[in-house]
Amino acid sequence: MLFIATTFTGLSAGLFYAWTVSVIPGTRKVVDITYLETMQSINREILNPAFFLIYFGTLITLVISSFQQHGSGTTFWVVLGAMLTYLLGTFGVTALGNVPLNNALEALNLHDMTGPQLSDFRQQYESQWNRWHFIRTIFSVISFLLVLMANYFKS
Repeated sequence: MLFIATTFTGLSAGLFYAWTVSVIPGTRKVVDITYLETMQSINREILNPAFFLIYFGTLITLVISSFQQHGSGTTFWVVLGAMLTYLLGTFGVTALGNVPLNNALEALNLHDMTGPQLSDFRQQYESQWNRWHFIRTIFSVISFLLVLMANYFKS
């Protein structure tokens, strides 16, 4: 199970990292309506089985791995640290930071908004969303590094 947790945690961290270095710089270069339409579309499309498998599967496999490592000394504590880091810093930040922003964006009818309204909403949304995303990316990478360390201590 620790191998699966490591794989899922790595995939999760990789997804968030890749978004940081590709999607965010790319979307900074488009006009407001294009940015907001793109984010609405991405937010709808990411809710799919492949994403859910990695996003929720990471948390589930880390929880199971921490139970399996109970009593294993350092390995247990490092897996527990990876699980708590992912739970609070990745899962929690997404649920309490990014998802409410995505829901606010989804509620908008962009074609009924004026140019200044689009610009104001984008500025508020993009800065907050990117800040939360950066935080969850850091925590997902830390979680991955911790689970990698757990594999080292286990052997």
